[in-house]
Amino acid sequence: MESQLSASARQQLNLFVRQYLQLQLNLDYPDEEHLRNDAFQLSLCSHLFSENGTKNASPVRYQLRVLKELTSRIEQSIQDWEEEGISDDLMNCLSSLLASSVPPEAISAQQKSYVTYTLSSLPLQDQAAPTITLLEARNLVAASGTTGLRTWEAALHLGNYLCANQATLVRGKSILELGAGTGYVSALCSKHLDASHVIATDGSDDVVSGLSTNFYLNDLQDSTIIEGKELKWGQALVGGEHPEWNGGRNIDLTLGADLTYDGSGIPQLVSTFGDLFELYPAMKIIYAATVRNPKTFEKFLGACRANKYVVEEIKFGIEKAELQEGPFYSDQVPIQLCLITRS
Repeated sequence: MESQLSASARQQLNLFVRQYLQLQLNLDYPDEEHLRNDAFQLSLCSHLFSENGTKNASPVRYQLRVLKELTSRIEQSIQDWEEEGISDDLMNCLSSLLASSVPPEAISAQQKSYVTYTLSSLPLQDQAAPTITLLEARNLVAASGTTGLRTWEAALHLGNYLCANQATLVRGKSILELGAGTGYVSALCSKHLDASHVIATDGSDDVVSGLSTNFYLNDLQDSTIIEGKELKWGQALVGGEHPEWNGGRNIDLTLGADLTYDGSGIPQLVSTFGDLFELYPAMKIIYAATVRNPKTFEKFLGACRANKYVVEEIKFGIEKAELQEGPFYSDQVPIQLCLITRS
């Protein structure tokens, strides 16, 4: 089926499929010359709307919105109705969705959805780009006192940086993630970047409980390489019932993304940095921050310097949105990467 497509058609198909699986609101719909092609339509249906296409289906409301727009564009692209048409499979899928029970938008926005992120910078695996699939509340900023129910842009940017520097930063290393949220960075390091061991931590019980689902979605449920653990910043890591931490294993690299969004947790976070440096003096910390409020980020840097940590800016730009092939995230908000070490 796809073997009949031109290189341009395959490129546009892959981009559209990747954006769709990441539940992007603004999709790059393929050109008309490809949309009216029978083989192209069959490939679209096979990848996105068939029962066998994806085992983790997108939300019904999202499927319906995209499929209505897609069939409308196909209809507009057709030049000869005797030779061209809209795939019966696509129309049957659209009819089925229209007849199904679609939750109200307010309800749909609260629900968790499967989101698949494509790691386009990594080598192909079985002729396909590697991916990370997560169950997350894509449209929620915060719920139940946590912002860890969705994957934020800083985590995606940090992931891209780690992919670009896998050999020196992650491969064979023991990794700790603070404020892991959905577990994107931890799953990436354990599944695709060859870390020796990964601990995904968060201060929310609900978030830590949800990590097991996301480990399962990435075939990590039986892995001895990755584990989820509760870690509240500012609380002692060792002492009392915990004479040692992490089973006595070393930590080479600690990772974090978007941990200082409102500034209130900065003292506790920096205190935890200190506890970790006491246990692992040679450890490095790489932190990715979306700089929404420069004063908040400067407060974080000031707290690090007050504790005599060395903070170095890492130069790693965001790829322009129109050039991204996955994962997809905004290039309009500055994301700062920092390397933090003990002086």
